[in-house]
Amino acid sequence: MTSKIVLVTGASSGIGRATAEYLYEKGHFVYGLSRSKPMGDFSFVHLACDLTDSEQIVQIKAIIEKECGKIDVLVNCAGVGIGGAIEETERKDIDWLFSVNVQSVIQLTQEMIPLLRKGTNPKIINIGSIAGTLVIPFQAFYSMSKASLSAFSEALRLELKPFKIDVTTILPGDTKTGFTLHRKVTDSKANSLYKERMERSLKKMEQDEQHGKSPLTVAKKIGQLIHRRIMPVNVAIGFEYKLFLFLKRILPNRFVSWVLYQMYGK
Repeated sequence: MTSKIVLVTGASSGIGRATAEYLYEKGHFVYGLSRSKPMGDFSFVHLACDLTDSEQIVQIKAIIEKECGKIDVLVNCAGVGIGGAIEETERKDIDWLFSVNVQSVIQLTQEMIPLLRKGTNPKIINIGSIAGTLVIPFQAFYSMSKASLSAFSEALRLELKPFKIDVTTILPGDTKTGFTLHRKVTDSKANSLYKERMERSLKKMEQDEQHGKSPLTVAKKIGQLIHRRIMPVNVAIGFEYKLFLFLKRILPNRFVSWVLYQMYGK
């Protein structure tokens, strides 16, 4: 298989790191972006970058352009989460989440498109979430950000089609990563009307995530997609999540909402 030049964000941990390591092992030249240096040994080329800093993104583009002149694949993995009731979540936390999950993806992609045009069978792979479609209570803003990313990907796919730059969104479900521990949880007051329900819901989410799939599962799917001539518009990871999405399309919305409330809202 042809070796590709790949840029992966969120490469210090989780899906991003698993993807960077896996693609390197498969013979690709991999740049891994993250704010902090990955722990332990790693093989890919690490570039320190705070993706919420516009100037740093421009500098990353300049480095890659000077060293390689192009990229073949951009994988946007970086992401953060917030747990909490909509009413009680502070605006600064909402702004922070959207700056990482949406705005930084937009700017990095804008900067990399000229380098992708020079690439071979170029691809943009955005890591969304099943939560962008199956929205559950007490993580509304995370779900909103991932739904935004899916819309961004679909529009981008159409705009870049004449340049033969393909775009897809991967929709992982529960995945066993450090994301669970790093999720920011809104501080509820002692007299909060949501406190008990929120705590039960977040505990259920955490249990699901810690029994979820390995991030390597997502990395392997990415490894397959970058060699496809044309990628699907979106890709759910795992049979059960493909089934969930299918059922959501055919079942009444009120029934789906009732099921999600029973699981995560009571």
